[in-house]
Amino acid sequence: MFRRTDTVATLATALVAAAAALVLTASTSATAATATPVPPGFLAGTDLPPHPGSAWYPGKITKGLPEFAPFCLDGVLPAAGSWHRAFGTEFDTGAVQVSVRSASPSAAAELVGTLERKVAACAADWLRTTPGGTASWDDYGQLTVEEGAHVYGVHASIPDSEPGVHLFGIGRDGSTVTVVTWGEMGDLSHAPVAAFKKTTTTAVNKLNP
Repeated sequence: MFRRTDTVATLATALVAAAAALVLTASTSATAATATPVPPGFLAGTDLPPHPGSAWYPGKITKGLPEFAPFCLDGVLPAAGSWHRAFGTEFDTGAVQVSVRSASPSAAAELVGTLERKVAACAADWLRTTPGGTASWDDYGQLTVEEGAHVYGVHASIPDSEPGVHLFGIGRDGSTVTVVTWGEMGDLSHAPVAAFKKTTTTAVNKLNP
C-alpha cells in the first residue's frame, strides 16, 4: 500500500540530495575561482613615454615570461608567478613590462637586487661577448614609490649597425616586482629619462600585490 510516510521520506531524501549537490557546486565554483590567478596591474599604452610619430599599441596581458627575454635580463626573471605585456609603435620603439608575484616580500626584495645587479653589469657583460662593440650605461637613481624603484639606461652598438638605447625601471610593491624596459635606435642622449621615470612610478603604483 502506498502511504503518506513514504512520500515524506522520498521528499526528504530528494531535498538532502539537492542540498548536497548545491554545496558541491558552490565548492567547485569557489575552488575554480581560487585557482584562477588575477594578474598584477599593468601599464596602458598611454602610460609610456609619448612617441612623436606613433601611438603605443599594447599587447595582451599574458601569463608567463615573454618568448624572448628583454635585453640585459636573460636568465634572471623567474617563470613562476610571472605575467608580461609587450608594447609596440609604428617605428622601431618598443617596450615590455614583466611583473612577478614572489613567495614573500623578502623574496621579492632579493629578486629586485638580482635584477638591478644584472642591469648595472649589462654594458660590461655585453662588451665581453661582443668584439668590436661599444657600450655604456647610466644610473638615473631611485624613485620614491611603494617599496621603491630604480631607473637605469644602457647603450650598445656594433660596427656597421644602428646603435640601440634601453631604459629599465625596476620596482616593488610588497611581494610583487615589476620591470619595465623601453628601447629604440639611438644612444643615451636620446632617452626620454624624465618621462620614463613617470612610467616606472605608474607601473609600481598600478600593481595589485
